[in-house]
Amino acid sequence: MRLPIQRTPKLLIAGKFVRSEGGHVLPALSPKGTVLANVPRATRKDLRDAVTAARGAAHSWGSVTAYLRGQILYRAAEMLEHRASEMVEEITASTGATPAAARREVAACCDRLVYFAGWTDKLSQVFGSVNPVASPHFNFTLPEPTGVVAIFAPDSPSLLPLVSLLAPVLAGGNTAILVASDKSPLPALTLGEILATSDIPAGVVNLLTGKRLEVSDATAKHLDINAIVDGTGDHALGAALQSGTALNLKRYAAHTAPKGDWTNPACDNPRWILDTVEFKTAWHPIGV
Repeated sequence: MRLPIQRTPKLLIAGKFVRSEGGHVLPALSPKGTVLANVPRATRKDLRDAVTAARGAAHSWGSVTAYLRGQILYRAAEMLEHRASEMVEEITASTGATPAAARREVAACCDRLVYFAGWTDKLSQVFGSVNPVASPHFNFTLPEPTGVVAIFAPDSPSLLPLVSLLAPVLAGGNTAILVASDKSPLPALTLGEILATSDIPAGVVNLLTGKRLEVSDATAKHLDINAIVDGTGDHALGAALQSGTALNLKRYAAHTAPKGDWTNPACDNPRWILDTVEFKTAWHPIGV
């Protein structure tokens, strides 16, 4: 009898699938307690490697034209939709959701990626401005990416919050370090495989699994992380992250869904993009 090849999920860092630096794993359990797979338990060293990768990709990704960035995000949505049946099975096994609910979640993820892809070349038009000044100059205020952003995903649902938090960060031209759900990490890991094989350049999205609290302090205090987006709704984790950010004045944004419903249109808020961009003002002499 042939034994099936067991899945060995890995972290996504710099476009490569790697084991945790510490070599430790955690069991990913079904709602009935069945071990579905062993996922890497990321360490602070893994976090530092992810930051290095994200920083290395930040300039090129931030310099990509808004139109091309939108096309790349659209391609990610296209690939996710093509693997929808696989993702539905993973969500169902990991969370106990019904197949119908899992299909709705995956469809919502695809729609959200497409939605924010559409904002990439509209962001400057809507939120930028041409400012009146009392001198012979043009004065423009335009959004620019803040840099490296760490994202903490909630435990439930297992996929839609992750996409909802990641899409505006990428749309704004930032690179990301995703810290996946402690409880149901497998859908996030499959999403990482999809993103790694899409047109998103290596290092733009890095994915860590394990215990959020084990990397939260290092994330908050890391001087090369420019912002944190916290979608967990965990007050203890949020307080720890904010306490650490006070040391280096990095941005902290809490993005949660109304009543935990991530399908709510409030999660399509384009202003979520603004939490991870900086507004820069440029002067240009008239007639030059």
